[in-house]
Amino acid sequence: MSRVKANLLLIVIALIWGSAFVAQSHGMADVGPMMFTGVRFLVGALVVTPLMWREWRGLQAAGKPLVRRDAGKIAGLGCLLLMGAAMQQIGIVSTTVTNAGFLTALYVPLVPVLGYLLLRHLPHWSVWPGALSCLVGAFLLSGAHRLEISLGDSWVIASSLPWALHVLMVGRVADRMSAPFLVAGGQFLVCGLLALGYALVAEPSSWAGLRAAAWPILYTGVLSVGVAFTAQVVAQRYAHAADAAIILSSETVFAAMFGYWLMGDRLNSSGLAGCALIFLSMMAVQLLPMLRRR
Repeated sequence: MSRVKANLLLIVIALIWGSAFVAQSHGMADVGPMMFTGVRFLVGALVVTPLMWREWRGLQAAGKPLVRRDAGKIAGLGCLLLMGAAMQQIGIVSTTVTNAGFLTALYVPLVPVLGYLLLRHLPHWSVWPGALSCLVGAFLLSGAHRLEISLGDSWVIASSLPWALHVLMVGRVADRMSAPFLVAGGQFLVCGLLALGYALVAEPSSWAGLRAAAWPILYTGVLSVGVAFTAQVVAQRYAHAADAAIILSSETVFAAMFGYWLMGDRLNSSGLAGCALIFLSMMAVQLLPMLRRR
């Protein structure tokens, strides 16, 4: 897969994740956040199971089976997924959606910073202004005029670290193992089981609530997790992590579009400017490196 195709696939992923916000909003009316997270990630693991089995048999036939160290890396990715989702959800309980939407985007500039500090990856110079522009665009899109850092805000800020680490590491792990589907499904299984275990102990749950939230869970489990997160693992084998973070930040733009279409949300001039800034940042990190090569 070429870099351009990988980046186009990342845009499709952002589109799916943006649409999933509507389903997640409806699902929260019937089940707790950790129950919703646990079940939808297990549904995602079920979707990827046939591809995992085929890949496992291929590795066995080629004499390259996964070892215990590989399982540990996959489990680590699953824990990063769980930490990001859990801390973000805990923060949303005690902060505004506006603040949470903006503060979650902090993972975008964190990815190139962590990539340089941990892996000594120096991205193209366009990534740095692109990441900051995405952050400003997310701020404008959120409609916020000022931020008052509360306890909930602190949880959401903390969630940006595991999100950034996940974006940084997922492609690297999948590429080294040459097993993107096993990596994807394995991390879903770890995240889903841990989240579900916590929900059964700490959240009120009922079969009636799960049935009421069945369609949102299926939509997000099949598309957002099974399709989009798996595609992320595949795409990031060929796309730079910093580029991927900026492209995936367009999720906020697509969420605004689906909110406008399905939920009657409306953007003011500030929100439209934020969408434009994120879009221009995406284009810049793709086109400027090509101009340099020419």
